[in-house]
Amino acid sequence: MRKEPTAAEARLWSIVRGKRLEGLRFRRQHPIAGYIVDFICLDARLIVEADGGQHSDSARDVARDARLAELGYRVLRFGNEEILRNADGVSQMILAAAIRA
Repeated sequence: MRKEPTAAEARLWSIVRGKRLEGLRFRRQHPIAGYIVDFICLDARLIVEADGGQHSDSARDVARDARLAELGYRVLRFGNEEILRNADGVSQMILAAAIRA
């Protein structure tokens, strides 16, 4: 993803990188519990995933999210189209989830 991100991943990174989202520090492509998550804010224990069509209702993703939840992380998933069409709304949902953490 770092070398060739999708348009949605690039847009999402532009929203969260460099503490642009209310000072929250996000990392991208971070390893945790044997998985590589798209974006993570360690302080808020929040993981943000940009999902293409291959992820819709994926049993593998459900199991992965459950494991990450066991470790105390909240996982937010956004479809690529949602990120591209509603970046402001997505950023507000991320911020709200981080504040609740």
